[in-house]
This record gives sequence, C-alpha cells and structure tokens, in this order.
Amino acid sequence: MPETMKRHGKFFLLAFLGLFFFGARPEEFARDNVFFQGFLIQKPVIRIALGVNVEDVEIHAASGMKVYQVSGSYKLMAEDISEVRVKGQKDKLSEKFTVQAAQSRKREDAEDEAKTLKAKIGKRVYVAQDAKDDLVGVYQVRVGDFLTRTDALDCIKELTKLGYKEAWIIRDEVTEPTTKPRWVLLNGELINLSAETALYFIPSTPQSYLAYGGRSYRGIFVLRGSRRGILLINILNIEDYLRGVVPGELSPYIYPELEAQKAQAVAARTYALKNTGQFEEFGFDLYATPTSQVYEGLSIEHPLSSQAVDETRGEVAVYAGKLINALYMSTCGGMTEDAEAMFEGNPVPYLKATECVYENEEEWQVRASAVLPAVMFSGVNASPKLALLMALDVIPYTADAAAFGETAAPAETAESVRKAAALLGKKGEKIGTPPSVMSHAAFARLVVDGFEWQDRVQNLLGKSEADRITRDMTGLKAEEKGALTYFLVTGIYPDTKEIGDKSRPLTRAEAGFYLAKVLATYKDFTHQGYIKSVAKDKIEVIEDKEKKSIDLAPNLFAILGQEDSLTFVPTLDLSGGDVVKWVESAGRIRLLQAIVPSLGNILDQASPFHRWQVRISREDLESRINQYYPVGPLVDVVPLKRGKSKRVVDAAIIGRESQVHVTGLKIRQVLNLRDNLFVVDREVDADGHPTHFVFSGKGWGHGVGLCQIGAFRMAQEGAAYADILKKYYKGIKLEKKY
Repeated sequence: MPETMKRHGKFFLLAFLGLFFFGARPEEFARDNVFFQGFLIQKPVIRIALGVNVEDVEIHAASGMKVYQVSGSYKLMAEDISEVRVKGQKDKLSEKFTVQAAQSRKREDAEDEAKTLKAKIGKRVYVAQDAKDDLVGVYQVRVGDFLTRTDALDCIKELTKLGYKEAWIIRDEVTEPTTKPRWVLLNGELINLSAETALYFIPSTPQSYLAYGGRSYRGIFVLRGSRRGILLINILNIEDYLRGVVPGELSPYIYPELEAQKAQAVAARTYALKNTGQFEEFGFDLYATPTSQVYEGLSIEHPLSSQAVDETRGEVAVYAGKLINALYMSTCGGMTEDAEAMFEGNPVPYLKATECVYENEEEWQVRASAVLPAVMFSGVNASPKLALLMALDVIPYTADAAAFGETAAPAETAESVRKAAALLGKKGEKIGTPPSVMSHAAFARLVVDGFEWQDRVQNLLGKSEADRITRDMTGLKAEEKGALTYFLVTGIYPDTKEIGDKSRPLTRAEAGFYLAKVLATYKDFTHQGYIKSVAKDKIEVIEDKEKKSIDLAPNLFAILGQEDSLTFVPTLDLSGGDVVKWVESAGRIRLLQAIVPSLGNILDQASPFHRWQVRISREDLESRINQYYPVGPLVDVVPLKRGKSKRVVDAAIIGRESQVHVTGLKIRQVLNLRDNLFVVDREVDADGHPTHFVFSGKGWGHGVGLCQIGAFRMAQEGAAYADILKKYYKGIKLEKKY
C-alpha cells in the first residue's frame, strides 16, 4: 500500500462484491483490559449489532481512524483517514416457516410429545428452545420447515384436526449461500479475502469516536459476515453502552428524575449482562433495537442519564445470587403481570404481578386564603382571569365578587392598564386623561395608548374596514373608531350591539376580563411544573428540569382543573409529581392551579397509554388473523381467561372454518394491540353480524417487570432507585459486579 494512503488519506472506497465475512472474537477478549492495536476498551465489553445485512456503509471518524483486516492477526489496510465507504451487495434473504404445535416447561415432556406427534403427522418434528424462551424455561415442539406461509397454515389445519388448538407459525429469515469469491477493492486493487476475515475500524486516538447512519458511537466498529448477511457491530465498554441506552428507553427530557433514571440504568445494565451472548452464533450480544434494548450511541447521551449510569456503575439486580432478567415496559395500566401468564413458562419469583401504586406516598394540603366566587357577565365566568390580574398586582386584590359588578372607575382602570403594560416593559406614557365614562370604545383607546398599539391600528386596519364595522355606531371619535374596530377584528371584544353603546359603561369585571385577554396576546404569565414537596408556607417544584423552592403568599388563590372547567377551592390536595401552574409576584406564589389532580393512586395514570381504544373493521381484523390461523371468515374474538392484572391470557378466535385458542403475548401480536389488558365490544349490522371490533384497553408493552412511567412517578414522590427496583422486581438484591 502506498505511504500516502497509509498516512495522509482522507477517504477510501471498499467495494464488496458478494462479500460475506466470517470471523470469531479476537484473542484480546481474554485479557483484563481489551486492546485493539493500542485502543483500550475496559471490561466488561459488549457487542451491539448496529446494522444487519447492510449494503452501503459510510463510517466517519471525528479525529481519524485505522482500518485493519483481521484474520487471526491484524493487517493494517489504512490509517489516519476520516471517512470510509463500504459498498457491497445485500445477501439475498429468503424466509422459512415452522409451526409450534405445543410447548412444555420440561424438556422430557416436550420430547415425548414430539415423538407422539411425529408418528401421527409424518413430518419433521423436533424440540427447540429460543434464546428468549430461556427466561421461563419453555421448550417448543415444532413441525417443519415450510417454504411458504400457506404451507405452514395448511399444517396448522392438520394439527387442529389432531387436537392441537394452539399451533403457532414461527417465521425465520435465512440467507441463500453464495458461491462468489470474497473480494475487497482497495486503492484500485482487488484483494481476495479469506472466509475468516473481518474488518476493524479503530479510532486513531482515545478521544475520537466513529459515526454511522448519522449517529456517533464510542468504541470501535467491526464489519463481518453472518448467515443473516453483513453485520456492522459496535464493540465498547458496557457503561458507555448504557449511556446510549438509558436516555433512549426513558427520555430524560420527558422524565427528568434522577432516581428513575438510575433505576432504568440498573435495569438496563442487568438486562445487558444477563443476555450477553444471546446472539453468539452471529458474533454479537444484543441488537440496537427494541428487540433487545434501544441503543442510539453517543448522539443521544444526556447529562442526567449519564449521571445515573455513573452513580450506579457496576450495579445490578440479582435474585438468589444470579442476575435477573430485568424486563421492563412503558406503561403497565395499573398493574404488572406474572411472567408465566404472559410468557407461558415456569414461574419467575421476581417477576410477579404488582399493583402500580406507591405505598409510601406523601400527600400535602395547600390552603387558600382567597376564594373568588364566580363573576359572570354575558354567560362568561371572568373569575379565573380576574384572579390572574390580582396575582400579577395589575388590579387591586379583593375576594368580593359583588365588587366586580360595579362600574369601572376611569382612574382605577387607567392605572390597571399602566401596570399591565409595565409587565411588558412599556411605560404607558401616552395614556391621557381618562374619560368620564369607561365605555368599550374608551377602554379600547386606553389600551391602544397604554400598550403603544397605534401602529397596529393605523397599518393593520383598512379605513373601509373600520367604516363598515362601526357604521351603526354613533358618537365615536376617529381614534376610538380605530381602537374599537381593532378590538373587534382581533377577538378581544365579542361582536355584540353593546360594544357600540357609548352610554353603557363597562363593569370592573369586563374591564379586567378584556385586559387579561390583551396580556394573553403577548405571553402566558403562568409557570408550569410538578410538585416535589410542600411545606407550611412554601412549595418545592420542578420547572424546566430545575428544582425551585417558592414561598406561598398569604392571599393565595387555589384553582382546580383545566382551562375549560376551572374551580376556586379552599384547599388543594397534592402529592409528588402532580402537575401545577402558578403565578408569581414579588417572588411569592399568588395563584396555584392543580392541572391534573390525582383521581386515584395509580402511578402510571398520567401516561398517554394508560388508557387507549382501537376500532377495526371485521374485514381488516379477519385478514390479519388469517395470516396466523386459517380460521376463515371471522365470527368473534372472545377473552376466555385473565391473569392477576386482568390481562387476557387466553382468547378464542372463532371463524367459520375453525376456532383456535391464542395465549399469552401471542394475543397482542395477532390482534395488533398495545397490550393484553383489554375488553372487546362489537358493532353489529341488522342481522347481528359484527361489522367492527372495538378494543378498549390499558397499558403498553408485555406487562412484566418494571413499569417505566410508574418508576418515574415514584421518583417524583421521593422514592430512591433501590426502592423502585425492589417494588417491581420482588425479592431482589442490588450488588456491585465490578
């Protein structure tokens, strides 16, 4: 290789023609510290598949990289380069199908069943155990292989007649073997590679990193072959791997609680170590997808989740001295489920049904000294907006609703407009002498002067527009006509006949209500966050990921509900994590609003997936089901058995041609639902035949193990990460493995 390429090259092209690498782990994995030609990766090391059956790979290096051909020894192919492009052909993928006829928790029982079935069916029958089935010790009795799904469905029909009501299709991708030689084009020369060769991409410095697919990664890359095509594998230290997992599995932007992030870090670390080597036949440990754990590398790292990884370094969950299989899901719907109910195997003592509540939950009560009854005009309750202005010190404080029915005093109204404008840095210097009667037109002009809206009125209104809108209004001055028109076209005023009546004065409620609408055109003056704790005269909140302790004002308004149904209350019952809005003045909270009060004690009730509904036509559901079971025209779907969490663990799918039982997680897959926790409603035609099925459910995921939203809520309420883990994983201990 020319020296210029070795030392100064910035780009080179590897064109793979039918490339199909094969290789084993290099011998460096046997050492305490793993070195790849001087590049150190501390143990424990993990291998993550970033790409499977890749065709066109572009790899970039932040500060240069070396490329080695590895086949028992290292051969330097290029160094100090910043970009590599690998061109190749995807292996041609095909598929095969097998049929799971039955399953058992004991191998000997499965083998006996296989012998019996083989005598009846005359096809290949064998016992298998997938890597994922090791969780609960499931042994499958399989029939096949079949080249098409149709052949597999025909086998299911045959098995159904023999009494196997739970037969299930298993699809597997396979690659067609190639007879082409393995070549690499380097610097214009085709080089024949041996079958045991892999390519290693190693950063030139410890501070450098590699990038692929628009994401950056720590560690090194390996390109190699497998029976699923060319693989791109990221090899790195497991703690660095976790930095790219935790924020992807539990977003620190949405769930910014350190203790929840730490619980996720321990769960993800335990899962990774427990499942290392799961895909050893392909030369890697885990996928970078939800098949294993979502891993997005350096690009997704976040200070909070990285802190969680650092503060729990080497910490794992164990049961009876062994690593647990730390399963977790987004939302449990109020209760997790026993592992054996969902995975249909042996009971797992630490994966038991658990109600998603926090037994040590603290509750606080905030008392309001100011309660404002409803202040109504024209069918509108102005009280929330009036309370906002009082909290901002724009209008004088009063809890007397009757006072707002009085006529608006010109001098007081002008002063309120000045104070409101001052919140925006405006001095209100153009406000003149208030009129003797505060009509709608006079108030509009007062606001235009105080907020310096003259340009708006002059340039955003046409003369004919103002003339047309005010043609039936008499006695208006030119400046009042423009101001009044602007208030009407922007929606600050409603379009009613009263607006043009100069003799009808505004009430204090009306003036305050419209002034609040004016302020709302600029910004929302409320803060929003969630409760951490409540003391006697102050609350601790999290706002924009920042913890704040704020005093409560003596004349505090308390409001409950959302914008369309706000109610003033004498007390607010709060607990950690409750979402609140508040208005501050002079460093104290004058108005406190509970947005989503806790109606119950279920931790994950705030999740958008706590409740859901899916409506699907009979034809569409029938088409999906018949990809798995040859039931023919669909008649009904009937839940038969539920687990401890009320999840459906056995369902009958009834067709005109056959009826099958679907169990465990297969129910969710066949029906394409978020979770097994659901009920079924049917819409029927005039003859009583179903036209649509409506599935109303709760939760998202397999329902076993740690509930991520529940963990976040527990952290909001003050729980430590160890308490969170021990709630969802029964009887575990936390240990340092390194």
